[in-house]
Amino acid sequence: MHVPDGFLDVQTSVVTGVVAAGAIAVALRKSRSELTEKTAPMAGLTAAFVFAVQMLNFPVGVGTSGHLLGGALAAVLVGPWTAILVMSVVLIVQALVFADGGLTALGTNILLMGIVAVGVGWLVTKLVLRVLPKRPTSVIPASFVGALLSVPASAGVFVLLYMVGGATELPFGPLLATMLGWHTLIGLGEAFITAATVGAVIAVRPDLVYAARDLQHDLVLRAPDGQEIAAGAAEATPATAEAARRSPWPLLVGGLGVTLILAGAVSFVASSNPDGLEYVAETEGFLEVAEDSPLADLALADYGEVGGIPVGVAGLIGVGITVLIGLALFLWLSRRSTSTTSESVEV
Repeated sequence: MHVPDGFLDVQTSVVTGVVAAGAIAVALRKSRSELTEKTAPMAGLTAAFVFAVQMLNFPVGVGTSGHLLGGALAAVLVGPWTAILVMSVVLIVQALVFADGGLTALGTNILLMGIVAVGVGWLVTKLVLRVLPKRPTSVIPASFVGALLSVPASAGVFVLLYMVGGATELPFGPLLATMLGWHTLIGLGEAFITAATVGAVIAVRPDLVYAARDLQHDLVLRAPDGQEIAAGAAEATPATAEAARRSPWPLLVGGLGVTLILAGAVSFVASSNPDGLEYVAETEGFLEVAEDSPLADLALADYGEVGGIPVGVAGLIGVGITVLIGLALFLWLSRRSTSTTSESVEV
């Protein structure tokens, strides 16, 4: 659902840009309560994984396809505020390096995929968890529902934006019905990918899944002095306490390996059909107003197609850039959080 330049007028794009910038500013502060030096690498890996899986368009119907948005997945794994930053990193790398999504539309894309998808995915997941058994595995079906609803929610917000500042005049009802119809189908793919990924992490390291932090005793939390401790340590068994002390690096290395395979190899067999937004724009008659990104001549534009670079190589480059930026950002935020906490205790 990458919105190109030209779909929305300048005024609407400016407003979405301001909203996106404000959300990022708040997330930079709020995410410190979600991150520790142990979980920060998980956030970097999540950004790289979302980047890789967004390259893998899957067929939805005749002539169209969909791909993971990733907002709900990121929120469940690393927390909603950190997820906004995860999605922003991914979308900025895509726009500036691969010309995927317009530059004037960058704020719109962050709003749709980095704020709406994250917010709806997280809120729905938490609501569903209230009625499920209080155990880590309940996060799997809860994340399925959250991811499923996050995609049509983002599509609906796009329609509202288009009604306000779209480049062409279109009737609200038919456009909304078409967008919601296709993106509900895409949401099913999003839900399965999200639940499968969350389930894989919970199976080996539930303590690293943010949404499961209140559902088990073996989670790692940060004490006022900055030291990491096992949540519910008084009730934790020796086995769960030991699990909380294990290094996250085996999971991180394995996850990075899977991410590289997806971006470097599986990307070759991704569907070439237009995604849901592009398909709807074509059928509803406003695709022609789309403008090429000013960076469309870069060698890596369109994931290497412009420069003749194999898509798998472009994917590996993208994963490398994303994970490095993500690691640097989230480790910095986690260390600032630890430093601020320590200073508060000293005072």
